[in-house]
Amino acid sequence: MLTYLFPTELLLQIFQSCTSIADVLNLALTCRRFHGIFASSQKLPLLAYAAEAEYGPLKDIIQLVTQNSSQPAHMIREAPLSMNLLQQIVAVGRVAKKWEEIYPVKKWKIDFEDRRLLTDDERYTLRRAIYRLWLYSRSFHSPFYPRASRAVLGVVRERAELLHNWSTGELAEMEDTRLVIREVVQNHICPSNGTIQRKFHKRFPENAQSLSFNIHLNYPPLHGSSDFHFADPYRSHTPPHEQETFFLDPSKHDRLGAGYLTGSTNKYATKFRSDLYHDPGIEGWGDEIPHYYVVEDMLKLDPGQVIWLRENARLKEQVERYVKSIGDWFENNGETFGQTLEWVINERGEDLDAFKDAICDQELGIAKTGF
Repeated sequence: MLTYLFPTELLLQIFQSCTSIADVLNLALTCRRFHGIFASSQKLPLLAYAAEAEYGPLKDIIQLVTQNSSQPAHMIREAPLSMNLLQQIVAVGRVAKKWEEIYPVKKWKIDFEDRRLLTDDERYTLRRAIYRLWLYSRSFHSPFYPRASRAVLGVVRERAELLHNWSTGELAEMEDTRLVIREVVQNHICPSNGTIQRKFHKRFPENAQSLSFNIHLNYPPLHGSSDFHFADPYRSHTPPHEQETFFLDPSKHDRLGAGYLTGSTNKYATKFRSDLYHDPGIEGWGDEIPHYYVVEDMLKLDPGQVIWLRENARLKEQVERYVKSIGDWFENNGETFGQTLEWVINERGEDLDAFKDAICDQELGIAKTGF
């Protein structure tokens, strides 16, 4: 029996078994019968099924993309399904998919003999942790929470209310993921002087040049940053006249989620280039203590911003320009998730050191021992 002669209910089951939006789109283009079913009132539900399988959990993405300052961050929100919401889901979900590839490399950076791919369940858990960390960053790492407010009891309790939405095991998953993000920030985006020195001599062992490190952070003027920006992933980047047919064309679908990460950089630029115009030493972000505080500041960036800087900001001056564009509140104002996590763990009467050790020993977190 030919597939297109199957009952509509059975064809809907085939659509719902697709594990990615691309699969749904390609299936809809195979024949008129499939296209007709997809283009009917089932389009949004079918895309939502696929988005849940590919980028889920959607409920956590919805909490993220619907968060705003008019309501408490810990309140559970719902949103009607729409094409605009699906665009935001895909944009955020594609960032989380990139962290799925980064996590094993950083998690088993030292004991690399244990490195492996994540299981489907672990990928789901990692994406969930990314969305929740992103929600925390969007809620509390903003101009509304300057340095002076970080220790105010009311603000601490407000932050803690969000973390109380999740169990201790889920908080461990978030902390495990945050440690991986820290690794990316401190070694790729803002490497220390020692890291620059080590990597330079590893790449050029025959070069005995002594690097000249600049301990000052000299932010460039903003007038030169118009071609180097981070677009808001929560806004639609599809022209209004294309939005209705957006998901019917796979070539247009490729632009979704990738298009918002835009920036103009020289792909040949490298922080390790050594010539009359560039000394690799200027790419260092300080020695141990200064570097620690730089990383603490940078951890206020959300997972999407960290990915963008990792892929586009190849030089220190580009990172500095981006940080300066965020606003004066960002500088010398460290992240607050670690402080809030400690508060919540203590409130629950649990041992913080044991909690951290369990993550280190892979008894808690994304990838647990016993796989």
